[in-house]
Amino acid sequence: MEREPVTSSNIVSVGYELTSETLEIEFKTTGVYQYLNVPQFIWERFMMADSVGKFFNAEIKNSYPCTKV
Repeated sequence: MEREPVTSSNIVSVGYELTSETLEIEFKTTGVYQYLNVPQFIWERFMMADSVGKFFNAEIKNSYPCTKV
């Protein structure tokens, strides 16, 4: 999956695949994780957030199943 860089102290890059609703996040210290069944509107809000780290913690972490890639 292609990811684009983001400005964050903990997140390096983010990618999204619409057909599978899979959000892929590369973290600076723990590697790459895929979050499953993430609706497109969540990804869009995530990418427009003032702080992707805060949005991740509030809206994505512990809300969607994930696997380490």
